[in-house]
Amino acid sequence: MNIAKMIDHTYLKPEGTLKEIDALIQEATTHGFKSVCIHPAFVAHAAKALEASDVLVCTVVGFPLGANTLATKAFETEDALNHGADEIDMVAPIGALMEGDFDRLYEEVKTLKALTQENVLKVILETAMLEDATIIKASQTAFAAGADFVKTSTGFGPGGASVNAVRLMASVAKGKGVKASGGVRNLADAQAMIDAGATRIGTSNGVAIVTGTQSKNSY
Repeated sequence: MNIAKMIDHTYLKPEGTLKEIDALIQEATTHGFKSVCIHPAFVAHAAKALEASDVLVCTVVGFPLGANTLATKAFETEDALNHGADEIDMVAPIGALMEGDFDRLYEEVKTLKALTQENVLKVILETAMLEDATIIKASQTAFAAGADFVKTSTGFGPGGASVNAVRLMASVAKGKGVKASGGVRNLADAQAMIDAGATRIGTSNGVAIVTGTQSKNSY
């Protein structure tokens, strides 16, 4: 197992500058990570920097609250793809999930998947805010609407990835992907998520994971 190819090397802090993004890109190419996961404003820069590399460009939509209108999320998605994004991580309408409105989630995912087509679409559920039954139902709904992955967390919610949430999501994935994000700081953390069923790891600690060291980064 090549764990580097399971890592979306992430920088989503609001204070990020091109200096941090360039460092992220360099680390991703050096260690052979699956992607860099960055804010939309940096997508065009990263796509150009990585055009000769097999490292993908991942960005976020409706981030970090998920409370945008569908039209806004659709525009963000198209804009990101036009600037060179390979993968889209959209934030689900969290409030709708908490009140049991899964039809809204289905509509959002179906609409964005029609835009991404062959590009990967991941759906962030912010699982630390949801009951187990809601995690399962939301995962089932997202996959039914065409999502390629469900993802645990934005890193801005009340908690990150948990083994329990990953296990619940994996139980209904049926060959689709599960991304564990938030609080995965070292190889032991990553392995625990993989053992629970994660097929992708979102983290700012990718270098620490592949080198077997400890990082102080929270995401």
